[in-house]
Amino acid sequence: QVQLVESGGGLVQPGGSLRLSCAASGFTISSYTMSWVRQAPGKGLEWVSDINNARYRAYYTDSVKGRFTISRDNAKNTLYLQMNNLKPEDTAVYYCVKDWPGGERGQGTQVSVSS
Repeated sequence: QVQLVESGGGLVQPGGSLRLSCAASGFTISSYTMSWVRQAPGKGLEWVSDINNARYRAYYTDSVKGRFTISRDNAKNTLYLQMNNLKPEDTAVYYCVKDWPGGERGQGTQVSVSS
């Protein structure tokens, strides 16, 4: 049974940092492309970043390039998203996803950026 549990969200001031974690069980993350997506209030899901299973290359949406870093710890079967220089427009519920689009995702973790 696939399970994804996100954590690490919170309220942070603009310019601050957060590190999101996604603990996976029921499958091995190193065998799949893993993604982070987000949903801002009143909007649809937006792809943010992914890291593929072939060469562990990372990809980012333009609005987070240079600020966010995706990584994985295969020994812990955990996906991460380091978010620096956060902006109010980053406010959203963040989800990790196995096999985006359409794959399983967790319950999400809320990130709020506000002064």
